[in-house]
Amino acid sequence: MLTRVSCAAGTAVVAAVTVLLAGGTAAAQVSVSAPLAQQLVAALDGAQLDSIAAKDSQDEDRFVAALFFPGRLLVVSARYKEPVFPLEKIAARNYREVYIDLNTASIPDTKILITDGGADGLRADDPADSADTGGRIVRFSGDWSGQQLSEAEYTTLFNEADASYARMLRALLAEVN
Repeated sequence: MLTRVSCAAGTAVVAAVTVLLAGGTAAAQVSVSAPLAQQLVAALDGAQLDSIAAKDSQDEDRFVAALFFPGRLLVVSARYKEPVFPLEKIAARNYREVYIDLNTASIPDTKILITDGGADGLRADDPADSADTGGRIVRFSGDWSGQQLSEAEYTTLFNEADASYARMLRALLAEVN
C-alpha cells in the first residue's frame, strides 16, 4: 500500500513539474509588444491614419515609422544622417514619406524592420511575424532549426526583437495620441 501511494505521489510530482516547466517556456516568450500593437492599431483607426512616424527614444538621430494595412503592421526604425529632414516631415504629418525614407535613405546597418503579420504584436510561433535587424531576417514561425538557430538563440532573438518593437510602438503611440 505504501508503494502505491509513493507511485501516485511520484506521478503527481512529475505532472506538476512538467506543467511548471511548460509554463516557464511559455512565459519566457510572452509578447511585450502585443498590447502596444493593439493600442496603436486602435489609435490609427480612430485617427483615420494608415501611417505614423516619430522620433525614436533610442538615439538622437533615430526615427521610427509604421504603415498599417488591415491585418498587417510594418514598423521600421533607423538612424538618419540629417535628422532635420524627418523632423520636418513629421511636423508636416508626412508620415508615409518618413517610412519610405527610413527604408531607403537611412544609415543601412542601423535599420530594424518589424513585420507584424497580425497587427497584434510579435509572437514566437507566428510565421507572418519577422524581424530584419541589420540585414539578418528572423522569421518567428517557431522553427529555429530551419533557420540554423538553437532554441536559445531563437528565444533571445525573439525577446530582443519584441523589446525593440515595444519601444518603437511606444514612440508611435505618443505621436498619434
